[in-house]
Amino acid sequence: MDQMNGRVLLVTGGGRGIGAATARLAAQQGWAVAVNYAANSLAADEVVRAIRAGGGRAMSVQADVADEAQVLAMFARIDAQFGRLGGLVNNAGVVDVSARVDEMSMARWRRMFDINVIGSMLCAREAVRRMSTRHGGEGGAIVNLSSAASRLGSPGQYVDYAAAKGAIDAFTIGLAKEVAAEGIRVNAVRPGLIETDIHASGGLPDRVRDLQHLVPMQRGGQADEVAQAIVWLLSDAASYTTMSLLDVSGGR
Repeated sequence: MDQMNGRVLLVTGGGRGIGAATARLAAQQGWAVAVNYAANSLAADEVVRAIRAGGGRAMSVQADVADEAQVLAMFARIDAQFGRLGGLVNNAGVVDVSARVDEMSMARWRRMFDINVIGSMLCAREAVRRMSTRHGGEGGAIVNLSSAASRLGSPGQYVDYAAAKGAIDAFTIGLAKEVAAEGIRVNAVRPGLIETDIHASGGLPDRVRDLQHLVPMQRGGQADEVAQAIVWLLSDAASYTTMSLLDVSGGR
């Protein structure tokens, strides 16, 4: 059995897509999972029900990760119900409608960076305060969700999203070095074209089908395939892996 069994994991944006797949798989491997959601309580509760039905431990917890007060309240709830955190998956994120940079608004950029970057940093800060041996913790693992967009730039569609994910890459590298001697490993997964509903939320529901010819493997990926990489990085099987940016992109 993995030594991580019984440890507590927070998955932000855990109600759907890659977050939901990660929460379910982590629970199967023995993690007690806190499933965060911003607004869709029904989706998060369904993930929790599925985990419990399989004999796992799970709770749903609401917080907009861009709101510091809500993040602090979320971590306090997890502390009270599950105990000390051992893992964090910074999965919560947003896109916006396809646009060029010269068509984008300041409000769009604020939202993009508040949720995708500052939200991840806020959650990582609170996780480090609980996991770090410097703070009396027992170590742990953080996995940030980046994107192949950080390498590709997403011109004509989501340059701001790509820039936010580039910030996540840099944050992952810096934080990994900062806490490596304190028992915390920090890595990022960079998914490519994955079949989730985030594309529809950006107004391009057929984006994976339309672009899969650009992928060397000639298909889009599935959320479960990304979850496998994330849960491996959380596990003791990745005990000497930190500061890594792992592409799960079919070769693109």
